[in-house]
Amino acid sequence: MHEDKLCLLGILESIERIENYTRHTYGYEQFYQDQKTMDACLMHLVNIGEMASRLSDEILSDESLINWHKIRGLRNIIAHDYFGIDYREIWSVLSIHIPVLKRVIMDKLH
Repeated sequence: MHEDKLCLLGILESIERIENYTRHTYGYEQFYQDQKTMDACLMHLVNIGEMASRLSDEILSDESLINWHKIRGLRNIIAHDYFGIDYREIWSVLSIHIPVLKRVIMDKLH
């Protein structure tokens, strides 16, 4: 369980960095025009996927709102198919799914 906590804290740190990078980004078009922000967010999505792959079966099987399999899959897409990335989908992940992931992780940590 100690390793789970470290992984969850690592995911939370990446989420907070993503939030910091996108704090003044007001939609997909602005996001798409900022290559540095896109690259930084992709790096942290890879980190999130890496940490998710290290979570115990107990955490992964929890019936939460989080599809850990998809998180790990997104990591693989970003890491291995860079030119096939759908940036609209990435923006959706960042703007819709990351806030949900943050809430679930914060609940698990408290």
